[in-house]
Amino acid sequence: MSVNVDAALRLLRECHPLLRAAPRSGRVVIVGSKNVPAPGPGAAAYSASKAALTQLARVAALEWGADRIRVNTLHPNAVFDTALWTDAVLAERAQRYGMTVDAYKRNNVLGVEVTSAQVAELAAEMLGPLFACTTGAQIPIDGGNERVI
Repeated sequence: MSVNVDAALRLLRECHPLLRAAPRSGRVVIVGSKNVPAPGPGAAAYSASKAALTQLARVAALEWGADRIRVNTLHPNAVFDTALWTDAVLAERAQRYGMTVDAYKRNNVLGVEVTSAQVAELAAEMLGPLFACTTGAQIPIDGGNERVI
């Protein structure tokens, strides 16, 4: 909770005056998790903290709209090309689901692996003009999750 919620709350609170003063409107993208709409076993603390973070973003979107600050959330599935996902962790998770590591990485409707570069590109788009009239949105980047669709 201190990393996923408290730190974000403090950062948002400190940034609000700067975002309000931004000449072309303030913009925030919160990185949530597919565990918000589709939590999995063994991830209660993580799922709860990301759900709280998502709710924080929703309230910020409501409260900050009058200041022309957009607050949107993206929900990636596990992004495996980060240091969090060691070979050992990947092997353990894949084994838990009875899959190979490659199949586990692509365990979604489209059968694709979601990369950190793709998540970053979506975040950048959400900060740009394409989303200029959008706030409070929650956008998945998960290859399609059958438990969410």
